[in-house]
Amino acid sequence: MVFAKLTGLLPAFALLLSPLLGTAQSDTLRSDSLPDRKNEWRINHSPTKATILSAVLPGAGQVYNRKYWKVPIVLGGLGVAYYFVDRNGTQYERYKTAYIALTDNDPSTVDEFNGAFSATAVLDVADTYRKWRDLSWICFGAVYVLNIMDAAVDAHFVRFDVGSDLSMTVAPAFELASRNAVGLSFHVSF
Repeated sequence: MVFAKLTGLLPAFALLLSPLLGTAQSDTLRSDSLPDRKNEWRINHSPTKATILSAVLPGAGQVYNRKYWKVPIVLGGLGVAYYFVDRNGTQYERYKTAYIALTDNDPSTVDEFNGAFSATAVLDVADTYRKWRDLSWICFGAVYVLNIMDAAVDAHFVRFDVGSDLSMTVAPAFELASRNAVGLSFHVSF
């Protein structure tokens, strides 16, 4: 009786699914045979060109890789590093000049601190600013090199496929549960 009612509903169910089933037969011109203008740039993408562009003009490699959001980070990092190079260099020159004025044995030269600090204290501060200036140059160089490395690595991953067929599922391990053990299994499919 129930089977007869279900078979009576089968034509109506098929009629509802017919638009979905009709897509199985498509035109002879398939959409995947058309050139993909959106991703055409990926075919001729060159990691070498991205690296050279980023070395010549920081951030240009990121623009070439179409990672526009990274350009302000690169330029900001270089700008902050250069700010500290300039600031610490200026302070170093200031304290170095004061140290020279204190130790030149010429009574006509007066340091900008009017003798408030000893020569060794001024020398210690000058050395500190010199170390900070040198460290700032190292940070500037590190940001510059990281900019180049980022452009090169991004350019190599332009054609890397992160499609929807990559998945990972987490489920209880029933094989272990049948043996009264607790477990978890990870299934990664490509």
